[in-house]
Amino acid sequence: MKINDIKELSIQISLNGLSFCILNRTANEVTFLKTIDFEQKQMPDAVLNHLKEELSSNPAFSEDFNEVLVIHQNELSTLVPEELYNKENKVDYLKFNSKILRNDFITEDYISINKSINVYVPYVNINNYIFDTFGEFVYKHSSSILIDSLIQNPESTTEEPTVYVNVNKNTIELLVIDKGKLQLFNVFEYYSKEDFIYYVLFVFEQLKLDVEKSHVLLSGNIVIGDENFVMLYLYIRHVTFIEKSYAFNIVANTNRRYLHQHFVILNSF
Repeated sequence: MKINDIKELSIQISLNGLSFCILNRTANEVTFLKTIDFEQKQMPDAVLNHLKEELSSNPAFSEDFNEVLVIHQNELSTLVPEELYNKENKVDYLKFNSKILRNDFITEDYISINKSINVYVPYVNINNYIFDTFGEFVYKHSSSILIDSLIQNPESTTEEPTVYVNVNKNTIELLVIDKGKLQLFNVFEYYSKEDFIYYVLFVFEQLKLDVEKSHVLLSGNIVIGDENFVMLYLYIRHVTFIEKSYAFNIVANTNRRYLHQHFVILNSF
């Protein structure tokens, strides 16, 4: 890595863990990719302490970065069509499906590909620390990246609707895309394999999808043989992991069979 190389850092934040990715834009290579899973769900202050420890102890972060992106992953978000959106009503949009506090800071991402506004609550303590550490940076909600990248996925233009399941430790993000159009996006909290399959089949039922025809594409914290995968395969005929060709090479020390586990952060560049 040369001193004058253009380098970009993405940091994904959730209450269940952290992910880090460094892209050397000059060499067109992802040189660093790491995920830290917490044993138990943490409070935002504890997450910040984990972040501080990792950034201060790992020499990979001592480089100068041309761009820094923070990805906030939580269930505190909602989509609003652009033509219906009024910035003055941010709290009202969010409070109907999320538990928000009176002093929560609420912001939004614009998702141009489907002309919608993603209203959400970022982790302000994380943002403040990142600004103090790296200076100016950009932040987004993880679902904004998911929606944008999955609508562009070639699988999303097939005849049958495609169901995307992004798996996290205790939540799943479910998206249904039909002929390039987003039909549904929702986040569900689960604590067992029965919860997991219930929400997936609930979406199939609500949208009248055929478990024999519609494909389920997986990303995130799921592998062949784990209990959630087995449940999906038991009830749904077409279950595969999402595959994507990236515009950069991935030279970081990681198992390429499991790149789907890093789908959000790899699509943040």
